[in-house]
Amino acid sequence: MTIDEVILKIADLQETANRKYFPDGLFESYRGNKTLHYYRPDTNVFFTAITVFTLNSIKGKLPLSTQILVDRITEKAIATYPLFQNKDGLNTYNFFQTKPSQHFPHGNILHKLNHFKIPDDIDDTAMVFLTKKHSQEEAIWLKNKLIVHSNTYQKTIQNTFQEYKNLKAYSTWFGKNMYIEFDVCALSNMLYCLLAYDLKLDEHGNDSVKYIQQTILSNQYLDKPFKVAHQYARTPLIMYHVTRLMGKFTIPALEICREKFVEDMLNYLKKSDLALMDRILIETSLSRLNISFEKTKLTDFSKEIFNDFHFFIAGFLTAYENPVLYKMASSKLFHINWTCEAHCWALLAEWMTISSQKDS
Repeated sequence: MTIDEVILKIADLQETANRKYFPDGLFESYRGNKTLHYYRPDTNVFFTAITVFTLNSIKGKLPLSTQILVDRITEKAIATYPLFQNKDGLNTYNFFQTKPSQHFPHGNILHKLNHFKIPDDIDDTAMVFLTKKHSQEEAIWLKNKLIVHSNTYQKTIQNTFQEYKNLKAYSTWFGKNMYIEFDVCALSNMLYCLLAYDLKLDEHGNDSVKYIQQTILSNQYLDKPFKVAHQYARTPLIMYHVTRLMGKFTIPALEICREKFVEDMLNYLKKSDLALMDRILIETSLSRLNISFEKTKLTDFSKEIFNDFHFFIAGFLTAYENPVLYKMASSKLFHINWTCEAHCWALLAEWMTISSQKDS
């Protein structure tokens, strides 16, 4: 399968999405928990925005006709963003539709409970800013908005390692009544966004970098990935997000981690039980850092290779600051996993492009 065929597949998935659940331009995604026999269509901006971001990150290496197709996919995706914009018209974005709130849509229970209504977040906001050009004034506004919701500004984080509780790092959430949360992957995305708009990191940005640095140097991202990144919760995903940031921007505090980080990734690839998609994520990560290694030879280009792969989670108990409940929060029984076929194909296209994978 060629890279052009993969992107044609993604374009087709955008065109043929089930319009009962997914407005025109959105990619289909689903949330579920196999243990609880729970599975629902999920109308969110996240997977559409990250799919578009991934495609645009490799666009310059594609044939002209395929670049035009990526532009067309992007244009259709951007048209959906107003559905997820802050309910008061501010330049922050929500995972779910906002006017009115449609949190955990198409289910039976969760959408009826305000407890599960989530505020805007840095992850979705970063991806919207990175895939739809905003003005420099809007980017500066966002940077100042992040400060107001950062740790110790009004509240202090509880659910992290003791040594990070005084870091003035960005929280995942914008809601004024929301708890403070650190997530390495979400922080990597927002730092990428700020640097892409040529904004200099302040003490909050630098403390966000320090959190990433220290969780790598301490091995916490290897040993306790859920606590390091609540919304991603797996080491290969942390590797993928941090190297995406490092591969684009030179950040001295992260360069300190480079040698160890590369060694960790090379060792991780030696795991005999490493799932194919996790292997692809790590190989993409190593390629971003210009590291040579023996690449996987992929011959099966069917969507079955995405089975059991999820890129994003939500924990039912993550928000609770009670130590007993928080300890239970890492259990997969209390996780909802999100999947998106189009994004999986985009990850595959990225791997094929960045690692110079030969067509099989």
